[in-house]
Amino acid sequence: MKLVLKDSNCYINKRLTADERDIPCLDVAWHYHSQFELLYVTKSTGGIRFVGDSVAPFYPGELVLVGGYLPHLWRNDPEYYKDNNELRVKTIVIKFLKNFIGEDTFKNSAFSEINDLLDISKFGVSFGRSVSKKLHNELMEIPHLSPGEQSIKLLDVLYRLAKVEDKTLLSTSDMRQYTLDKPDRLDNVIRYISDNYAREISLTEISDIACMTTNSFCRFFKKMTNKSFTEFLNEVRIRNASRLLVQENLPISEICYAVGYKSIPNFNKQFKLIINCTPKEYRYSL
Repeated sequence: MKLVLKDSNCYINKRLTADERDIPCLDVAWHYHSQFELLYVTKSTGGIRFVGDSVAPFYPGELVLVGGYLPHLWRNDPEYYKDNNELRVKTIVIKFLKNFIGEDTFKNSAFSEINDLLDISKFGVSFGRSVSKKLHNELMEIPHLSPGEQSIKLLDVLYRLAKVEDKTLLSTSDMRQYTLDKPDRLDNVIRYISDNYAREISLTEISDIACMTTNSFCRFFKKMTNKSFTEFLNEVRIRNASRLLVQENLPISEICYAVGYKSIPNFNKQFKLIINCTPKEYRYSL
């Protein structure tokens, strides 16, 4: 898996593209691109979402706005990537440049709220289920409209998104990548962690995946993700655990071992550190 700069101009030369996708799995590569991206997941059994330094589970109803050049990845469970997979993922993907409706449009004070929304999207913005539910029909309609109608409808959707309070910034820092040193290394590391978090991964092992010494790897990973390897691995494990607490009726001890922890006290400690409550409190709060 590789962090890539995706240049949409290589296959379509538009300021706005909107697609309804019915595919076996979501992204296989940690990537970024110059366009803003509004992603709406309408069908999926879930997986883990990486946006900047944010790691979190995702579910059907997910609606996220990702700013230009912000690295991101929606990764399904491993079975989605197997040959002859019959599982399906359905999404609405809208990519657009800031000038999709004209140059300097959002400098107009009438559009200041949209401009503010686009500005904070450099961190990634997740909208609550109540928001995506209200906008469901409009989002589903956009890919089937004429180009002019798409621009008008997207402007309306962005205005409504700018006004809602039920939204959350994802990345804790500005992780936009205009250039990236050694993209293959980070790409391989994130995929390896995503596929192997349920077992012990040593620092030496993950450094070998990156073809680096352990000291060089620690500096590189911290620079690129804003987290240490251990912090990142714990977050992937705990976010997967939170998803299992929602989706599966498994004992908490079984979930602890399923996501790679060998000690229930350590699992509880890491869960509270990342989620701000115990696994039991989390399960019964839903």
